Amino acid sequence: MPERLFVCTPSKLGAYADCPRRYRYSYVDRPAPPKGPPWAHNSLGASVHTALKNWYALPVDRRRPEVLPTLLKGTWVRDGYRDDAQERDVYRRALGWLETYVGGLDPADEPLGVERVVATKTGVLAFNGRTDRIDSRPGPDGPELVIVDYKTGRTGLDADDARGSQALALYAYAAERVFRRPCRRVELHHLPSGTVAAHKHTVDSLARQVTRAEQTAQDIMAAERSVTDGGDPDTAFPTTPGPRCSWCDFRRTCPAGAEQPGKEPWAAVDRPTAPPAEPG
Repeated sequence: MPERLFVCTPSKLGAYADCPRRYRYSYVDRPAPPKGPPWAHNSLGASVHTALKNWYALPVDRRRPEVLPTLLKGTWVRDGYRDDAQERDVYRRALGWLETYVGGLDPADEPLGVERVVATKTGVLAFNGRTDRIDSRPGPDGPELVIVDYKTGRTGLDADDARGSQALALYAYAAERVFRRPCRRVELHHLPSGTVAAHKHTVDSLARQVTRAEQTAQDIMAAERSVTDGGDPDTAFPTTPGPRCSWCDFRRTCPAGAEQPGKEPWAAVDRPTAPPAEPG
């Protein structure tokens, strides 16, 4: 019998690539171990992403910077902040990012998709993922698709980040098959700095990223089979201790993670510290 396809998202693949033990806690163990408190930087990212989604949902004549305070207040997630003063400061920062970013957009430009799910299958994967935005732009041989991903972390991004992002490559690979149009360009829009990190893939570079994802999926399926057959879960899903442990939701559960100093839920929105890079 052919082996079943591995159903996955970029975050699922990224969890295993970062730390197999974190993958196990998230997707294998049932009931799953308790997570730590919510992170303020996740609340911030969710708030900004939803505000931009709702901006594009407005009629073209209402897509103006002055609507942003209402949009951001309506989507604001309050979890994880140290206190009201810090939350107000972060809200003001986020609003400034949005006003600058939206000021550089043409309100009449209609993306092909906003928060659009794309999905495809390979010989190993049944992949699906939700893109922040899919643009359709003129190309030398007709319209071409562009994957746009918003980032709100304070660390700047460059072309190497866009080139190396497996998530963006998988989105592009899937979007090309869903819409039957070329999709090779991927962009990271870093709102805090107002910069865009971009890369244009080739057919071969996308294929390499898909192969890499398939290899990760095969490793995961082998580990899951080992546990099903009675193997030691700690051996099948080892830890990869390092700085990321301080930011892990399961740090208190994981013996290796517990040895690392933990971060306060609001640490990443204080100016001196930054969390590890977001997957993708």
